Amino acid sequence: NLDEPVARSSAWIPAFAGTSGEAAVSFYTYLLASGPYGTLYCGHTDDLASRVWKHKEKAYRGFTAKYDVVRLAWYEVHEEREYAFRRERQIKKWNRAWKIRLIEELNPRWDDLYETLNC
Repeated sequence: NLDEPVARSSAWIPAFAGTSGEAAVSFYTYLLASGPYGTLYCGHTDDLASRVWKHKEKAYRGFTAKYDVVRLAWYEVHEEREYAFRRERQIKKWNRAWKIRLIEELNPRWDDLYETLNC
């Protein structure tokens, strides 16, 4: 059921697992926040560092630029683009409390995880 949070799927790799140094392409589902418990944005990409940097630089006019949603609060690594896309769509249907719980399970201090990426 896509309307309820799931702990893991067969394609799920824990956030922070990283795949630097591997030749295979990885895909990411991510949550940005304006700050702790602030405005949230969910997306997916195949280049997390670049995508977050573009959000930070306000390269995308729209929601994230308007509400200053630039802090990488959570992300997941997937082996296939379709999995990342489906996970994004799943999370976008969730209520806010589920999204906050997802963030706080791996990032209880709401640190900006962009600083931890190997970019």
